[in-house]
Amino acid sequence: MSQKALGKDSSCPPAKPGVLRLYSMRFCPFAHRTRLVLNHKNIPHEEVNINLKEKPDWFLDLNPLGQVPVLQIDDKVIADSTATSEWLDDVYPENRLQPADPYRRAVDRGLLKYISKMNTTYYGAIFSTNADDLGEKMVELEKHLKFYEENLAAREEGPYFGGSQPSMFDFYFWPTYERYPMLALLKELPVVKVDPDKFPRLTSYGKAMVERPEVKAVAFDQATHATFFKSYISGAPDFDMCLEQ
Repeated sequence: MSQKALGKDSSCPPAKPGVLRLYSMRFCPFAHRTRLVLNHKNIPHEEVNINLKEKPDWFLDLNPLGQVPVLQIDDKVIADSTATSEWLDDVYPENRLQPADPYRRAVDRGLLKYISKMNTTYYGAIFSTNADDLGEKMVELEKHLKFYEENLAAREEGPYFGGSQPSMFDFYFWPTYERYPMLALLKELPVVKVDPDKFPRLTSYGKAMVERPEVKAVAFDQATHATFFKSYISGAPDFDMCLEQ
């Protein structure tokens, strides 16, 4: 199936009985989470990419919010990155990602909420219009990184939030972490990275994650992330960037 994003005038590709389908967008950090889970568990599936600027009516019928990711298999439709990821973990229990301990699972759910706060600061930095505001956002981002550094350190075993193997939260957090250095390219700053002296546990997490096959399978380098985001800011997002014509 073509990876090109389907837009307003498209038709929904016919679904095959019993075949799991992911509706996605290649550069979406939320769909990125679900794609990581699918690849981690080696779940057979097909992907249909959506033009999120000119959404097809048939996609809005599936998910009136018009957001990705969405999973579909036969008459079952699940939307949202956490709902899709946790459904996959329940239905395909091999390589279990959610912690068995209810307390740890609850703690990780709280950490997930904090990612939204970090993302708000991060994208606020991208859209900042003056040096003072950008400087404040960079200070705030370091506070967010410190929060996760301390949480990792409190878990003792690493390098992942899940310990010696990644947990669901590792895949929830990774799309934000992967895109973090993109800020330097968008704001013409010196290198923006997670400082290994200040954040040794986060640095170890990043080094371990980037080598994982499921991460490599859906990764983009910083230049590609930045080029797409610039097209998004311009109002003409290039959803099919890097695909053969």
